[in-house]
Amino acid sequence: MERVYVRSPNIVARRIGGEVILVPIRSNASDLQSVYSLDEVGAFVWERIDGQRTFAGLVDAICDEYGLSRAEAERDLDGLVGHLEKIGALARF
Repeated sequence: MERVYVRSPNIVARRIGGEVILVPIRSNASDLQSVYSLDEVGAFVWERIDGQRTFAGLVDAICDEYGLSRAEAERDLDGLVGHLEKIGALARF
């Protein structure tokens, strides 16, 4: 629960409506096909990942904002950060 994440400097993020679009910055033009869209909750989390807020702090923010149970917020956040780590958008430290 004390995990802390930082956003990758190799990702450009833009908010469009209620979504955040993530675009990897790479030298290969074919990598532009790897564009990722975060829904409202994913965007909420992305904007709060600052290299200082802990996993538990992110769970608290999700519960406060969306009224989810702690167990549901932990499960959903764990899936989201796992996916973001897999695509290289986040690093854990």
